[in-house]
Amino acid sequence: MAKPTVSLPQGTRDFSAEVVRKRQYIFSTIRSVFELYGFAPLETPAMENLETLMGKYGEEGDKLIFKILNNGLDNVDKLEQTKAEFEKVLAGKNTKGITERALRYDLTIPFARYVAMNYGQLTMPFKRYQIQPVWRADRPQRGRYREFYQCDADVVGSKSLLNEVELVNIYATVFEKLGIEVEIHINSRKILAALAEICGGSDKMVDITVAIDKLDKIGIEKVKEELATRGLSDAQINTIELYLQIDGSNTEKLSALKNLLGDNEIGKAGIDELEYILNYQPATSNQQLVTDFTLARGLNYYTGIIFEIKAKGVQMGSIGGGGRYDDLTGLFGVPNVPGVGISFGVDRIYDVMEELQLFPSVIKVGTKVLFFNLGEAESKAAFGLMQQLRAKGTSCELFHETTKFDKQFKYADKKQIPYAIMLGSKELEEGTCVVKNLINGTQQSIAQSALLNFSFDA
Repeated sequence: MAKPTVSLPQGTRDFSAEVVRKRQYIFSTIRSVFELYGFAPLETPAMENLETLMGKYGEEGDKLIFKILNNGLDNVDKLEQTKAEFEKVLAGKNTKGITERALRYDLTIPFARYVAMNYGQLTMPFKRYQIQPVWRADRPQRGRYREFYQCDADVVGSKSLLNEVELVNIYATVFEKLGIEVEIHINSRKILAALAEICGGSDKMVDITVAIDKLDKIGIEKVKEELATRGLSDAQINTIELYLQIDGSNTEKLSALKNLLGDNEIGKAGIDELEYILNYQPATSNQQLVTDFTLARGLNYYTGIIFEIKAKGVQMGSIGGGGRYDDLTGLFGVPNVPGVGISFGVDRIYDVMEELQLFPSVIKVGTKVLFFNLGEAESKAAFGLMQQLRAKGTSCELFHETTKFDKQFKYADKKQIPYAIMLGSKELEEGTCVVKNLINGTQQSIAQSALLNFSFDA
């Protein structure tokens, strides 16, 4: 009989102990900075009602939402009706007979739903952070998965650009702590709205931003082709090309943009926002703040400043992003609640840190001490000492059976345990134990009573 094929769903992964520890290092670093800036934790369900998610991420985003089949589809009495409902789904339509729920696509829309449902009980401005997995039916590739974690921080109930300044500082602080040199790219959707206005009207906004958002992936010529298929004229496409070619320092870029947009009022407002943040926030040497007019963030809910983070020295997509959304809760019946937020792409951050070898060596170690099992009476005494060390915070194991030294040493080596403690009949009689450093091979005999004060920092 052939063995069944065992595999994972495409775009998902298992994580070994070493990987989990590294990921937790990233999570704890981000969480500590969120808490430092006064953000409180929040968690929402893995699934949302389909109507909560659909229509919030733009044409491209809606296609990537994982829909969940309703339970009870095996009901024989409803078989014919179910077949008809499936035909609708295959035609690209949503039907409650088949699916009413979906896995969350991001953490922002569920957060907006939470704010709308609890608006009267929240202290404004409300600052929350959220660290949970999300799911997207995307084509898996390096740095892009179907199940991945996001770490978000959002502020709602305030229009102040001080929030954007704070979020820029959060990005800079986190990546400084992780040792990653980044560029913090910023733009404003108001500038993109102004570009749309001078290229035929505000109704062109979605067409332009969706196309521009693909610039890094498909290049300028393909972007121009897509704009043409979306009904823009050659003159309008030429204006957009001039916009995308703006280059130089932040000051030079803003000067060129002012010339291109002229007296457009919404464009002026967007430029003012960028200048406020640039003047308020001095860029550090390692975490550079860069105006990037090619940045579009192809999500319909953004209305003001938008962010994207690029790691230096690696070929990787953005490792963070976000922006202002001044009426996101209006989608859920609570209008005029301004908000702004950022997100960290933990999976890509992990890949960057692996490639650049930025993880501290100390986080790779789990068990610090292995007590050898040298007999029934010896192991009982070793167990008592082990529990005392554990009570002081030293991670320990007692080998599970009495066996040859060689087997126990191999176990310690495979698990990269830095210390072994041997307690044989001689040591049991003398009240001592042998502590062996498995990194450098040195060993010493010490009193069992002195063990609690021994330093196990290899």
